Amino acid sequence: MFEKVCKMLAEQLGTDPQSIKPEQEVVKDLGADSLDVVELMMALEDEYGITLPEGEVESLKTVQDIVDMLNKLGK
Repeated sequence: MFEKVCKMLAEQLGTDPQSIKPEQEVVKDLGADSLDVVELMMALEDEYGITLPEGEVESLKTVQDIVDMLNKLGK
């Protein structure tokens, strides 16, 4: 799961997936802007056939937060 999220983040942000660590914050550390975050969430929803809970998306700060939410949703 972590590797898949890293790959998607790397594609979105034009970075090396190997350089992404679980504790990194998507906005602060990886340089994503709000549009990048929205596009990533849409890509995750498409990839996994899920709908991310609206209120919880704002609480996703780190790469690990995203992985944890996907695990919680059973993907």
